Amino acid sequence: MAFDSFSALLAMGGYAKYVWPAWGLAALLLLGFVCWARHERRQLFEQLRRRRRREARAA
Repeated sequence: MAFDSFSALLAMGGYAKYVWPAWGLAALLLLGFVCWARHERRQLFEQLRRRRRREARAA
């Protein structure tokens, strides 16, 4: 889909009020998933470190 100008791109053929919030929501969800995955990864590594310390003390 080609647009004549940048303002036509932003207007999205009259559907901008539906298109841009959908893009914003999708970007927000993707950012949330990335943050959640990083948090889960940090927690997993911390659990593994604690387990390794416990096992080293027990041995």
